[in-house]
Amino acid sequence: MSVRTNMLRHLTTPDPNYLPQLQVLLTSLSLNNPGERIVLYLLHSGIPDETLDGVRRQCAGYGYSFFPIQVDGELFREAPVTRQYPKEMYYRLLAPHLLPGRVKRVLYLDPDTLVINPLRPLWETDLKGNLFAAAAHTGKTELASGVNKLRLGTKQDYYNSGVLLMDLEAGRKEIKPQALFDYVEQHRKELLLPDQDVLNALYSRRILPVEDAVWNYDARNYSSYLLRSGGTCDLRWVMEHTVILHFCGKEKPWKTRYVRRFGILYHHYAQLTRRAWGVQL
Repeated sequence: MSVRTNMLRHLTTPDPNYLPQLQVLLTSLSLNNPGERIVLYLLHSGIPDETLDGVRRQCAGYGYSFFPIQVDGELFREAPVTRQYPKEMYYRLLAPHLLPGRVKRVLYLDPDTLVINPLRPLWETDLKGNLFAAAAHTGKTELASGVNKLRLGTKQDYYNSGVLLMDLEAGRKEIKPQALFDYVEQHRKELLLPDQDVLNALYSRRILPVEDAVWNYDARNYSSYLLRSGGTCDLRWVMEHTVILHFCGKEKPWKTRYVRRFGILYHHYAQLTRRAWGVQL
């Protein structure tokens, strides 16, 4: 049974340096989801209100509702917090406790993504009693997935935390902040991608798998997707079927010398964002 609601609720937890990328994401979301009523929640530690003006103006221009929420640092008084483990890394997993109680479901997207097709089919996905829906990047990264499962002691695939559909009602019952903090404290030397590792270590059995080629396409791995699909997932297929294109890893398309295949598509949306909203990337 799918879930139907009029509003699509989107969560982001960006570093202030990623606000221009968030605006590019919003441009792609608007252009490829016309008519959708979007509610954007932004969890942050203390981004000045004037710094959020660009996002606020853009949301108003699209008819979106925008709710920036400064997180109370008192919740993290006993959390392991260091330069490697900033408190922001906990925000997406603790969203059930940080967002208003009336919000029952939210879709988290990393700001280094583009939405290039309609999101509603993912938004209406029946989670079948799970806390999350997420994609595991397989194919070229299968070896890394196996290593991560061994490293974390899990049996499920290693899921990417950059796109998460979340059942907040269930999360308020099952996700305990202290359990997250205790896990990080006990395993901090083993964590390579802290928030993603914690997601997999604690909740991988409560994740509904979704297809990564559609819902969390790793933009580094075009050749792998093409090979896995027997040649089906070519560029035309991606443009027609992929919904969320994710620029994973250290190489980013807004940086100089980015040469990967989907960089030109990112620059297209970046240029549209510059023209409409004066954003500088």
